[in-house]
Amino acid sequence: MKYLCLVYSDEKLLHSLPESPKDPECFAYAASVQQSGRMLAAEALQPVASATTVRVRAGKTLLTDGPFAETKEQLAGFYLVEARDLNEAIMLAAGIPAARVGSVEVRPVRELDV
Repeated sequence: MKYLCLVYSDEKLLHSLPESPKDPECFAYAASVQQSGRMLAAEALQPVASATTVRVRAGKTLLTDGPFAETKEQLAGFYLVEARDLNEAIMLAAGIPAARVGSVEVRPVRELDV
């Protein structure tokens, strides 16, 4: 089953706390998940200020600079993994270095018949 691990953090603190992960640790973690065959995709995101939110209301496209809503933590990146069950996906999420300074939301991917 596929799980999306959404990594959230306060981007002002993400790289400034003593327990903040450094890039080599993040790369090593991603490589280990990749080598295990469970990594489907992973990416870090640009800062939240670079986001554009798109809404369509009454047939009109509305654009807003920035994220959908003001939040304490912002979406920093994601891992799309293959895991046998939620417990294994949680284990993978717990290993994400940024979980030490933020949070990781684990959600099953709903398969669409297209």
